[in-house]
Amino acid sequence: MNLKQIFHKKILLKTKLFFPSTKEQQKIANFLTAVDTKLQQLTTKKERLAQYKKGVMQQLFSQQLRFKPDVTNTNVIASNHENVIARTQDDAISPNETQFPDWEKLQLSNIAERVKTKNKIDNQNVLTISAQLGLVSQLEYFNKSVSAKNLTGYYLLEKGDFAYNKSYSNGYPMGAIKRLKKYDFGVVSTLYICFRFNNNVSLDFMEQYFETGLQNREIEKVAQEGARNHGLLNIGVNDFFDIDLKIPSLKEQQKIANYLSAIDKKIEAVQTQITKTQAFKKGLLQGVFV
Repeated sequence: MNLKQIFHKKILLKTKLFFPSTKEQQKIANFLTAVDTKLQQLTTKKERLAQYKKGVMQQLFSQQLRFKPDVTNTNVIASNHENVIARTQDDAISPNETQFPDWEKLQLSNIAERVKTKNKIDNQNVLTISAQLGLVSQLEYFNKSVSAKNLTGYYLLEKGDFAYNKSYSNGYPMGAIKRLKKYDFGVVSTLYICFRFNNNVSLDFMEQYFETGLQNREIEKVAQEGARNHGLLNIGVNDFFDIDLKIPSLKEQQKIANYLSAIDKKIEAVQTQITKTQAFKKGLLQGVFV
């Protein structure tokens, strides 16, 4: 042990620590344990909702489960996830009994057009794709802008447009496709492939569709095998727009989107509870021990 360590040890041994009575210690410990238990319960609830949504998405997009045309209040169906499986099965039917038309195989170019409008208005809201947050401002995500100084060459996006980032990220082996939802306008690098859907599809449905990763197999077919440039998939714009998608009728799209969106809102509400409980615990610890 060197002199510095000996010195620090002597200071530590001389430091006075203040403790409440044993009875008060027990009360504090019990209360904090109750808060931790609440956090664990909320976390488990969120995980179960996310797992449930994943399972339902697999059934819906594989058409193992389809809604009846007269089912309208999907928000009510998703309001209680403990009963949602039974209710969904009651309000859904097997594929060969549905009154909705068969899903149609369409190329992306049949329902969307490329967005390549340059930023002539000099919009300064530079966006980046986050796997968890979607298209988000670089200033919010990085706390700084990592873009070029001159943004007039960037693509200008409007709310509702989609952008495809060809780089790999966790959970997105063939790149992520995200929708602009948080802002009216934003600009992205020309490395992104940007597009806008026509009125024959539900934007909410397409957002959920891309989250399932159903497009990955199609992208893999047209991407040059093993070829990556600086971590980006080597896929041409025309090849990307030629990928096949299986799309239901607009009415069925809307029912699927409404149902999944209702589950998303439930997950977001639980996450809000978790965040508030964590903040409460932090404030409590500061109030008790400071």
